[in-house]
Amino acid sequence: MKKLLSSLTQLLSVVAPTAITSDEPEPGIPLPLVIWHGLGDNYQADGLRAVGELAKRVNPGTYVYNIHLADDASQDRTASFFGNVTEQLAQVCAALATDPVLKRAPAINGLGFSQGGQFLRGYVERCNRPPVRNLVTFGGQHNGIARFRDCAATDWLCHSAFALLKTNAWSEAVQSRVVPAQYYRDPNDLSQYLEKSNFLADINNERVLKNDTYRRNLRRLRKFAMFLFTDDQTVIPKESGWFAETNLTTGQVTALRDRDLYREDWLGLRALDERGGLDFEAVEGGHMHLTDELLVATFKRYFSLRGSDTAGTTEEL
Repeated sequence: MKKLLSSLTQLLSVVAPTAITSDEPEPGIPLPLVIWHGLGDNYQADGLRAVGELAKRVNPGTYVYNIHLADDASQDRTASFFGNVTEQLAQVCAALATDPVLKRAPAINGLGFSQGGQFLRGYVERCNRPPVRNLVTFGGQHNGIARFRDCAATDWLCHSAFALLKTNAWSEAVQSRVVPAQYYRDPNDLSQYLEKSNFLADINNERVLKNDTYRRNLRRLRKFAMFLFTDDQTVIPKESGWFAETNLTTGQVTALRDRDLYREDWLGLRALDERGGLDFEAVEGGHMHLTDELLVATFKRYFSLRGSDTAGTTEEL
């Protein structure tokens, strides 16, 4: 696995951040919006298209790019369950860096749904070209999942993925192939997690050797808004959406600001928070219970010309 990460690090250097003369959009034109969908969804789904159309209506002129790992919608959905997330992220980094519109943009905004939230954060940390100005995640699993979701009775793709995950989540075969396994994090088995996690332990900078590039890139955001669903039964624990640590036995929750990850600023979240760039938002309802009213308010606040320009200040690097 270390050999794989090393080779992919060399690949990512092709799309590594470069000097940017200005991250200000052209007058009157909103920054492009990049969306990463969640588990079991696909980039051509009606719901996702409706979100993109709403973003365009709220902020006219917005270029919307839906991240996809295959042109075929069915294969893109399969890739949300099966694949090596490190390799998938490298593919996305290359795609965004070469998109004819995005590559000319001074910056972009990011919107991640469910697992797409931590994957977009991984994009910011590992490549960030074009750079993300404001990052918004709904129902993300930034601190991983400690239990596995239930699947719909006839969703055999979901059943197949989670059957493999439950056999041996830490085996190399599962960690390199089953997507949810790569953000599985059992607080009662952190030694296995730190040694064998293919994705989350790395992008959360939890291992002894810290990656300062991750810290610099995340600190560069103007706003990082994390939306948590108060009645979420899919993300366990739901507090993962705010980087909190939850003891599933006692129910005790350790908030982000009380964790070493924040105190020692492994990811730059403390620095971002201290200049007003970190937002914790709660939404009533179950997982991905989104309303047009909520989305409109979010798009105005974080993705409009005024929202992008006034939502904090980007740290100079």
